[in-house]
Amino acid sequence: MGIKILKGFILGLIANAIGTYLYVVVFTAYEFEDAIRSGYQEGFLGKLIVLGAVFNLVLFFFFLTGKLGNFIKPIQHYEARGVLMATIVAAIAGFIFNFMV
Repeated sequence: MGIKILKGFILGLIANAIGTYLYVVVFTAYEFEDAIRSGYQEGFLGKLIVLGAVFNLVLFFFFLTGKLGNFIKPIQHYEARGVLMATIVAAIAGFIFNFMV
């Protein structure tokens, strides 16, 4: 059980990183490294992290329903819990970077 939650948590963090990267590449004119540096200096790094967490939504519902297009697998409740925990960590990190730093 704990390993499954950890698997979901790690996959949630990876999905968040991929979502942040895709957002920066597709919707901004910055390079990824420049966007992270500018985000930290100008105070919008928290917003980038939270926007990247939107990608966790797909992963969360994939684990709960077991379906992604024609790909079907058994429902994985514990992995979905891990993804939810990673999303909460991303929200807390976004809050900290927006209001504390």
